Amino acid sequence: MGVFVAHGYRRTQMQDIADVLGLAKGTLYGYAASKEALFAAAIRFGDGLELMPDISVLPVSAPADGELAELVAGRLAAEVPNLALTKALGRHRLPRTPVEAAAELSGIVVDLYERLSRNRVAIKLVDRCAPELPELGKVWSETGRGDQMAGMEAYLASRQRAGLLTLPGPVDLVARTTVELCVLWGVHCRFDPAPLASPLLYDDPTVAATLAAMITRSMNPPGGA
Repeated sequence: MGVFVAHGYRRTQMQDIADVLGLAKGTLYGYAASKEALFAAAIRFGDGLELMPDISVLPVSAPADGELAELVAGRLAAEVPNLALTKALGRHRLPRTPVEAAAELSGIVVDLYERLSRNRVAIKLVDRCAPELPELGKVWSETGRGDQMAGMEAYLASRQRAGLLTLPGPVDLVARTTVELCVLWGVHCRFDPAPLASPLLYDDPTVAATLAAMITRSMNPPGGA
């Protein structure tokens, strides 16, 4: 995963990965049949959401055409119905007060951050290599970030129309900023090579709570509750 993130998909070679692992390249081929197989395995197993394959089925094979995009799309689709954002959009009854709306928004931000961080390896790999793998890039840009931004925009617009939130700017800009902050801190900052910029000093719950507080207060300032 680290080699693919550092070098991109095309520039990464099996020898690069073997060197990082301290293995002979021939030994690496005993675990994965090709670079394509290793990349697919990193996406599938890197976040620990699936059990690693049994040694009896090694080496893992390369995915068939379209299989990797289906895997990524399936993982995203599995998260969407349970998103706090999805549930908020589906509610018929809006929060009764700005205080309730602020609590609802805070919960949405924390939930989004948690889901992004749970899938951070797969998201980082897809995002990093999307320019070289357009099929994957399309899934992430449209089903991933695109749908999240559209949903956030619809949610914020509805709460603003109801007088429950006071947005600090245009709704599309605020929605995108909210989602991108969660992606930045939940995914990308965890791979930042600069130690001083690393969020590893703080655990995920601390980062999620901080983002939720910042975002919520920007839309529900003191005196507006």
